[in-house]
Amino acid sequence: MKLYTLIKAVALSLSIISAVSAQPFPDKTIQYIIPFPPAGESDLVARYQADISAKKFKQPMVVMNRAGAGGALVWSALNTYPADGTTVVGVNIPHIILQPLQEGIQYKTDDISAIYYYHFTPDALMVSADSPYKTYQEFIAAAKKEPGKLNLAGSAQYSANHMAVERLNKLAGVKINYVPFKGTGDLITALIGMHVDGAMGYLPLAIQQKSKVRTLAIATEKRNPALPDVPTFKELGLNWVDGAYRGVAVPKSTPLILQQRMSDYFAQLNADPETKKKLEDSGFVIVDVPLAKMPAFMKEKIPQAMDDAKNAGMIK
Repeated sequence: MKLYTLIKAVALSLSIISAVSAQPFPDKTIQYIIPFPPAGESDLVARYQADISAKKFKQPMVVMNRAGAGGALVWSALNTYPADGTTVVGVNIPHIILQPLQEGIQYKTDDISAIYYYHFTPDALMVSADSPYKTYQEFIAAAKKEPGKLNLAGSAQYSANHMAVERLNKLAGVKINYVPFKGTGDLITALIGMHVDGAMGYLPLAIQQKSKVRTLAIATEKRNPALPDVPTFKELGLNWVDGAYRGVAVPKSTPLILQQRMSDYFAQLNADPETKKKLEDSGFVIVDVPLAKMPAFMKEKIPQAMDDAKNAGMIK
C-alpha cells in the first residue's frame, strides 16, 4: 500500500512538472524590447510573435519600442535590464557587430547575449513609384553620370542597410551617398515622397509598400513570388545575396536554464505554421539558430561582417 501511495505521489509530481513545463513562463508576461521605432521589420515581427504567443500558447508578451542611436541606446543598456528570464531585447546582425566600431558607442559585440535568431531579411534597392528611374540600369546610369549626387536612405549607421549601400558602390562602380534614419519605419515617408532618391531597405518593406515604391533589385538567390518582375542582384551581374538577421538577446546575468527556456520558446513560436506562412508571405526568410548553435553562428558572422566593412573601406 505504501509503495502504491509512493508511486501515485511520484506520478502526480511528474504530471505537475509536465503541466508546468508546458506553460513556458507561468504567471509572467514576456517583456519584449524593440530598439527601433514602430512600423519597421523588427517591430512588425515582434508583434506577429506576441499575437501568436497570446492566442496559441496563452503566454502574454508585451512589445515596447525604445528607439535611439540606431539600436545602440537599448543594446548599451541590455545588461542593466532584469535578468529574470522574461526580459528580451531584439537584436540585429550585422548591426551588433559593426556598430561598436563607431566612436562613442557604449557596448561591445561580446556584451550581447543572443539566445535565438529567427529570420533573415534580404536587401532591396527601392525608389518611389513616382521616381524617374524605372530600372536598376537607369538608376546606376544616373549614379555614374553624376557621382556623389544620388542618395539612398537606410536604417542606422553601420547597419545592414549601410553596408549594402557601400557594397553597391563597390560592385557597381558608383558613388552614392548613404542617409541614415532611426529605423525602417522612419524612412518610408522620405522614400515615398522622394525626399531621397531611393532607399536600401529590405524585401519585406518592398512587398509591404509595393503600390507606393518601385523595387529595382533584391539580394536573394531567386525572384520572390510577391514581386515576380523584380530581378535579383545576381541576375544583374552582382554576386550579392545578403541582408540582416534578427533575433533576441537577454541580459548576460540571466541564468542559463532561463536562457535555454526562452530560446526554446522562440523556436516554438518560429516553428508555428501560421507564423511561418505570414512571415514568408511578407518577404522574411525563416532561420532557426537556437542557443546551442549561437557560438558557431557568431563565429561565422563576425568575420563576414568585418570583411564587408574592410572591403567597403569603413575600417582598415
